Amino acid sequence: MKKIILSSILVSVMGIQAVHAQSNYKVANKFSVEGDGGWDYLSVDDSQDRLYISHGTVVQVMNTKDGKIIGTVKNLNGVHGIAFSENMNHGYITNGKDSSVTVFDLKTLETIRKVPVMGQNPDAVLFDFYTQRLFTFNGNSNDISVFDVSVDKYIGKIKLEGNPEFAVNDDKGYIYVNIENLSMICKINASTMKVENKWRLKEGKEPSGLAIDKESHRLFSVCDNKMMVISDYEKGVVIASVPIGENPDGCAFDPELKRAYSSNGDGTLTVVQEVDANTFKVLENLPTQKGARTIAVSAKTHHLYLPTAERGEKPKSTAENPHPRPVVKPNTFMVLDVEPLPKSKEGDVVPLKVKQE
Repeated sequence: MKKIILSSILVSVMGIQAVHAQSNYKVANKFSVEGDGGWDYLSVDDSQDRLYISHGTVVQVMNTKDGKIIGTVKNLNGVHGIAFSENMNHGYITNGKDSSVTVFDLKTLETIRKVPVMGQNPDAVLFDFYTQRLFTFNGNSNDISVFDVSVDKYIGKIKLEGNPEFAVNDDKGYIYVNIENLSMICKINASTMKVENKWRLKEGKEPSGLAIDKESHRLFSVCDNKMMVISDYEKGVVIASVPIGENPDGCAFDPELKRAYSSNGDGTLTVVQEVDANTFKVLENLPTQKGARTIAVSAKTHHLYLPTAERGEKPKSTAENPHPRPVVKPNTFMVLDVEPLPKSKEGDVVPLKVKQE
């Protein structure tokens, strides 16, 4: 009898391992996008089924239902981040090369005005609904520029100790930003424009992408040493870390599925399941394509979007460019559309709890 029970348990465990070996996602589409310029962040507008793609001197707007480009915001200069204020019907794009923000109409995609940032090389950008303010995170001047969006006017600066990367907000008046060169997170009061807390990421080195779970009060920082570090942003402490792929840049979180994602330049997408507020596990490392380092997620469809292009040979190092990137092959820029695979009504398989007799 014991042998039969043991055999049954062994078969069940093997079956569970086999199920877990199956992928939860697939690359459903590769949407070709015109142009050969570089790329950075993406932003999803679920209310309009739109994906905004930073690309060279433009931001291209894609219909997420069919992958067709429906419009373009033009005449940008070193485009990085994209944010929205739906109540103002305005979008905002950071221009790193001339240190400005392009304000555009969300309906027509026409440029309304260009606003100086008063900082150097604005990268990430964030609209905070709680304060009705826009924040740009300036990589070369180690500060944050703050704007009143009702008049698109610069109102002040927040000085930081190091180089800001991506940022998120909690809808309660607080902003969190990765400080890349110090491997740290800063908590900022969006109303007073003051840094209220900061903490080191311990196991994580040089964080870039950042995502937030506003229900569990968790932050997910993807780091250059192939780690995702999870913090409790109310207490300002690190609570966990999990391994991810190499050369990450973007991070996203799906609030319904309770999953965090790291887009890795080595051609993988690391999927991390939040089992509960203090327990996290890597579900898989989905093969994507090399160079697919930034990411956006649709909270409505649960699809993930990653831009990349085919690469040629890497140029030789020079004094002016000691770390050159591989040349992008012409006419190969695309957006990968990654979709979750359907699950049974029973949901994900969970490990057996074997009763000891």
